[in-house]
Amino acid sequence: MSLSSTAHNLVVLASEGAEQHGGQHDSLSPYLTGGAAFVILMLMLWITTRLNRDR
Repeated sequence: MSLSSTAHNLVVLASEGAEQHGGQHDSLSPYLTGGAAFVILMLMLWITTRLNRDR
């Protein structure tokens, strides 16, 4: 197999998978996921700054 035929086969395989499942899980909201990640990161930042008392 050449590199171009392998790449073509992978593109076809990926496009078939996206057509069957819609490309995204129905229960995942991007706003909820992003908001939760933001809150977790802010909490981690707050904890880090509270524990860093050697400034």
